[in-house]
Amino acid sequence: MSRIRAAVLGSPIEHSLSPVLHRAAYRELGLDDWSYDRFEIDEAALPGFVAGLGPEWAGLSLTMPLKRAVIPLLDGISDTAASVEAVNTVVLTEDGRRLGDNTDIPGIVAALNERGVEKVPAAAVLGAGATASSALAALSRICTGEVTAYVRSSARAAEMREWGERLGVAVRTADWSRAAEALTAPLVIATTPAGATDALADAVPDAPGTLFDVLYDPWPTALAAAWTGRGGTLLGGLDLLVHQAVLQVEQMTGLPEAPLAAMRAAGEAALRAR
Repeated sequence: MSRIRAAVLGSPIEHSLSPVLHRAAYRELGLDDWSYDRFEIDEAALPGFVAGLGPEWAGLSLTMPLKRAVIPLLDGISDTAASVEAVNTVVLTEDGRRLGDNTDIPGIVAALNERGVEKVPAAAVLGAGATASSALAALSRICTGEVTAYVRSSARAAEMREWGERLGVAVRTADWSRAAEALTAPLVIATTPAGATDALADAVPDAPGTLFDVLYDPWPTALAAAWTGRGGTLLGGLDLLVHQAVLQVEQMTGLPEAPLAAMRAAGEAALRAR
């Protein structure tokens, strides 16, 4: 029986939960002839890897530092991926084309919708890295007012304002020293590395709104724990990872509905085992 292959690429990649989530989906869907692996691939090795993909390959998931490096290697990318110049999903078609998409953006929206957050009058973004641009793209779909981005440098501030203009989002920037002000927004999206928001935990207000902290390991962060302690709605990195993976599975397999519950349960079990 021939195997159909998919994989996640990046560097470092050992920490990735993508194999856990995709394999859980394949089991639930009865796709016994599908496999999903991980490969340690950096930007220098990416062109050779992509060039060597045979007809048995259905798709790739991409993490850092490959989300932009892969674009010149593709036959086309979606409008969503083009809006942030980042591809995290490659689908290999039967006629040999390699098509790129970004499922992080609709994944953020889907995760928020699942918790009842469909429209917000304003929002705050903590950080200004690659995930922050995806957060702005997601907010362009659900935020009806201004987004304030809290950043550490004037260069990062300029980048976030430029992304806002490109994505059609009204972005105001503020210095990171004022980041505690972000916590009063109805929706806060934290895109910073581990430990960066720990000092904000004591500043969580009474009856906070919704926090989407994109980290999943370590979890909960100090900010996330304080948020739930004061009764706020909390989403974590696993919510994003599962929802974007659901979309990847649907695109790669061509099936209409990936098993969200089974994928989330597998991800939770894997995190508990760490």
